[in-house]
Amino acid sequence: MTNPNGQNPAQPTGKRQLRGASPVSSEGYEAKRAPVADDADEKDGSSVAAFPGEVVSEMNKVIWPTGKQMLNYTLIVFAFLIVLTIFVWGTDALASWLIRWIFIR
Repeated sequence: MTNPNGQNPAQPTGKRQLRGASPVSSEGYEAKRAPVADDADEKDGSSVAAFPGEVVSEMNKVIWPTGKQMLNYTLIVFAFLIVLTIFVWGTDALASWLIRWIFIR
């Protein structure tokens, strides 16, 4: 049985394989494989008891906003909510008016 190129299925069919540019070999495969992690070696900090200490160290790295920044962020969120609420209310009122105009007219 042959494919449209007239080759047997056991022969390489790709352009690179036909030219020999990218042969498939076990050496290339082994070189590209990621190393397997050894489960016998327990890494530092992988225990449950070390977790709270890691959390504290990460929380110390956080740059917390000041009170003025928090007030500013809160006002921005409330302003956005007001604008979005007005937009949704307007869309609902317009759709309601349009439906009444179409069906009740």
